[in-house]
Amino acid sequence: MQTYFYYTKLNKTQQAVYYAMLEGLQSHAASFSVPRLSDKELMEIHFLLRLDHPEIFYSEGITWRYYEQASSVEVVPKYLFDKKKIKMHEQAMTARVEKLTRPAIKLSETEKLQYVHDFICSNVTYDKLKKQYSHEIIGPLGQGVGVCEGIAKTVKILCDALDIWCVVAIGEANREKEIKYRHAWNIVRVSGQYYHLDVTFDNSLSREATIRYDYFLLDDTRFFRDHEPLVWPVPACKDGDNFYYRQKKLSFTKMEDVQKRAQQAVKKGKPLIFHWRGGGLSKDVFQELMQAVEQEASKKDLHSKVSVNVPQAVFYITFQSNASMQEIIEEHVEADGEVVSEEPLSE
Repeated sequence: MQTYFYYTKLNKTQQAVYYAMLEGLQSHAASFSVPRLSDKELMEIHFLLRLDHPEIFYSEGITWRYYEQASSVEVVPKYLFDKKKIKMHEQAMTARVEKLTRPAIKLSETEKLQYVHDFICSNVTYDKLKKQYSHEIIGPLGQGVGVCEGIAKTVKILCDALDIWCVVAIGEANREKEIKYRHAWNIVRVSGQYYHLDVTFDNSLSREATIRYDYFLLDDTRFFRDHEPLVWPVPACKDGDNFYYRQKKLSFTKMEDVQKRAQQAVKKGKPLIFHWRGGGLSKDVFQELMQAVEQEASKKDLHSKVSVNVPQAVFYITFQSNASMQEIIEEHVEADGEVVSEEPLSE
């Protein structure tokens, strides 16, 4: 299943430009003609086309030229590689996608998504240098590095190969919040319902061989607690009951459930991850949760190290013997993939 979502949102003239661009880029043409539109529309269609078609990883931009009275425009693509290298990389990417998806073909829709999610969290590093190829599938699939755009496109091409409906979503920048860049993630469809899936954020939060699922199958309400509004509309995500921690019975509403799971984690010497669903995460509630966790740690002469994703109310806790007191860190991910740690829940 290949989802060409943004194509369906264009008018007929824009679709004609889209299709002409697609043919020209797929043939690696040095230039090609498309119906004339405004400069802004041409740039936007080229961008949306590459969201629909992550296999076109070699086109980093376009310029164009035209006569004043002409009804068409000659588009001149800027390619990342020469034609010979493009073909070589296309063959390598096709083989890579086929090899990666083969073990997951018979899984359920949710299992397929977790397979894709876990592959990226385990094998792709966020590219702080933001190299050009990291914005495309060739970064995560070929080099093991990527930025949010490249990671979201990689999720899409793997989902396309696994017959999962998937779109790359783009969020606005926000200078007032010091969010300098647009952010990319995915909308996926499971059993007819739409959900947000932000593998970049989960990849950035995952550590110590523990994969995080804070942004795995979220609804609009929960997701936009720490994401900016969309640049281009996508289907509404209304189902709030299918997110990972609730499905895995790691979403708690009672303090005694947290204490019981903390006791089990201390006994087994494993990290504890859970989502708090027992009302708002006020300072009093937060302190009660931390006291419950530390109480269980102290029974084994340990202290807890707590990392909390406050917007999503997700806690990641380890238990340490070499600490003198409980350590608490607030964490959140910025749009560029950086995890920022701060003191939590100020007065």
